Amino acid sequence: MSGQRSEDRSSQQRIPGHSSSVTHLVHDMDEHHAGAGHEHHGHAHHDEDHSAPAEPWPPVPEGTIYTCPMHPEIRQDHPGQCPRCGMTLEPVLPGIDEGENPELADFRRRFWWTLPLTAVVFVLAMFGHGLELMSTSAGNWIEFVLATPVTLWAGFPFFKRCVRSFLNRSPNMWTLIGLGTGAAYFYSVVATVFPGIFPATYSAHGRVGVYFEAAAVIISLTLLGQLLELKARSQTSAAIKALLGLAPKTARRINADGSEEDVPLSHVHVGELLRVRPGEKVPVDGVVTEGASSLDESMITGEPIPVTKRVGDHVVGATMNATGSLVIRSEKVGSQTVLSQIIQMVVQAQRSRAPMQRMADKVAGVFVVAVVGVALLTFIVWGLLGPAPSWVFGFINAVAVLIIACPCALGLATPMSIMVATGRGASNGVLFRDAAAIENLRKVDVLIVDKTGTLTEGRPAFERAVGTNGYAADDVLRLAASIDQGSEHPLAAAIVAAARAKNLALERAEDFESATGIGVRARVDGRKVALGNTALMQTDSVSVDLLATEADSMRSQGASVMYLAVDGRLAGLLSVADPIKATTPEALATLKENGIRVVMATGDGVATAKAVAGKLGVDEFHGEVKPADKLDLVTKLQQGGHVVAMAGDGINDAPALAKADVGVAMGTGTDVAMSSAQVTLVKGDLRGIARARALSAATVANMKQNLGFAFVYNSLGIPLAAGVLYPFTGLLLSPMIAALAMSLSSASVVSNALRLRNARIQV
Repeated sequence: MSGQRSEDRSSQQRIPGHSSSVTHLVHDMDEHHAGAGHEHHGHAHHDEDHSAPAEPWPPVPEGTIYTCPMHPEIRQDHPGQCPRCGMTLEPVLPGIDEGENPELADFRRRFWWTLPLTAVVFVLAMFGHGLELMSTSAGNWIEFVLATPVTLWAGFPFFKRCVRSFLNRSPNMWTLIGLGTGAAYFYSVVATVFPGIFPATYSAHGRVGVYFEAAAVIISLTLLGQLLELKARSQTSAAIKALLGLAPKTARRINADGSEEDVPLSHVHVGELLRVRPGEKVPVDGVVTEGASSLDESMITGEPIPVTKRVGDHVVGATMNATGSLVIRSEKVGSQTVLSQIIQMVVQAQRSRAPMQRMADKVAGVFVVAVVGVALLTFIVWGLLGPAPSWVFGFINAVAVLIIACPCALGLATPMSIMVATGRGASNGVLFRDAAAIENLRKVDVLIVDKTGTLTEGRPAFERAVGTNGYAADDVLRLAASIDQGSEHPLAAAIVAAARAKNLALERAEDFESATGIGVRARVDGRKVALGNTALMQTDSVSVDLLATEADSMRSQGASVMYLAVDGRLAGLLSVADPIKATTPEALATLKENGIRVVMATGDGVATAKAVAGKLGVDEFHGEVKPADKLDLVTKLQQGGHVVAMAGDGINDAPALAKADVGVAMGTGTDVAMSSAQVTLVKGDLRGIARARALSAATVANMKQNLGFAFVYNSLGIPLAAGVLYPFTGLLLSPMIAALAMSLSSASVVSNALRLRNARIQV
């Protein structure tokens, strides 16, 4: 049964480590992207900050192009920060052996080293007023000592980004964080060191109210948010690195004198002869010149059906050779191979759309300008019209505006909802990789689904046996299992498992002979038994006319058919198929009820695709599609105004998963698919999509409520801090009241987000 094989859908397809061949591939890919990025190159150099660039994420090949995760149009040939949002630029194509993102490691160190200081200063500021020491000016000095490392050391990267936002004239969330925490901290320092310059209304027992705890808490919360975001973004490159790992390290080259040698893949040139031995991966794309074998091409097709290759047939690099030995002539090497093109498609798909920014970021630019404008206006109005010392009052109230606008509640609004929703999704078997997936899933109106491993189980299972010429169905199954019991082939395993489930007594097979690509022969209980396809029967002069109609009917339902002959006469046939998951019909029905258009796209034949689509009631299906075809299908639907989700589990699905508005991977599939997708269904159950979509809608509604709380707080707090009530009441906003209001606003956001844990998810 060497002509039969299944798709290896596990991470065992990946080759750990790297080689010069992979480095060569990376260089080729980088050169391609360098050329593609020239149209944006000048823009990036014109706008970007020319301060010392960040240390690159090693090792990165020379010539690498860097881009912004949020703004993929920003491209340059050296590391640095995005001139628009301040994020650290990343290589378009990561190195296969690159270590942990240094920015992630740096932020993690800053967060954990200063978190205890933040906790202590927060507790003292909120609940330490009963302590005698904290009721005097000494309390301010204690908070100063605790908060300074947090603000100045842990928050240093954020202040740098804030400065860049001004230099690049691009106000963003970092502008708000830098201004708010900076104002809170430096105001508090002045209040601690020079308390005498403040009016008596701002002090109690010689102590002026300070905001050290606000600055420290905001820095720590922002660091936590960055850690979560960087960790999620690091998974984006995992798909590319996994694809790079599929490439074999070496190729066995046949020299002109007939000798053979193993050479690095980067040394292979077009036109050279290469030997592919059993169990090895095909090194490059080429054509068979000698031999015959069955190849696992699931990387391209996603299907668990063996593909027989003979002289003149084309083979694809990184596909797995089964049992036969092949000699191929290389036709495409380096960046021209199908694997390289898949990598290129994944890279372009990931960078073609920026992740959806948080709702707060969309208004941050306007909000920052408005807050700064109000602060300046407060300073001028108080200085010109306020009571003596008017400019001191003006300065204090202007600082109060910046402090009360500090994005504590605003910064918590979306991350808290995302964190709670992520936990709720995990408890329901749905893993979200980032906030963009949660935000976008509710808007999906078209779902493209792969067949194998997504709608079906992804592994062959025995369906039925049919006997003829005096043989019963169980006799056919027993003889077929007897000849197959020594094979590790997936189709053989399905037949043997079915026979053992029926407790059939299997015989020992002798004189085993493999007919590459068409079947096997052996002696079982003294009889000559042959098991294989029509070609094997023709070779052995066995007529299949008695069961031809039955076989055609089985094939029309998407099954693979094998004939069994005993002593030169047809004894029966067996069908093996990829069964539909028990949960698939219910899942598709629920999705349709929710108004989602379902489209099936599979690398399997059109007849099989039609059969499966008919069973499931899927009106639109596409068969014999390659990775590029799935990518094109996603792109066309998006261009038509649809929000597209793609569900799949194989390497061939990776480009489409990355390109889709939301990529959904089966947790039972390949690592490449899960790395390319934004959502993973742990058990591979499509019903999880409907649950995840309902959770998405509830989460976005919760986020809007949180943002509403935050903006209402700022809308009320900023005018109070500016002193609009002073002409009528003579009251100014006390620092302690402002601190309490800030805490209450944050508490309201957190409490509202926690409601998602118990929210009813309608599907």
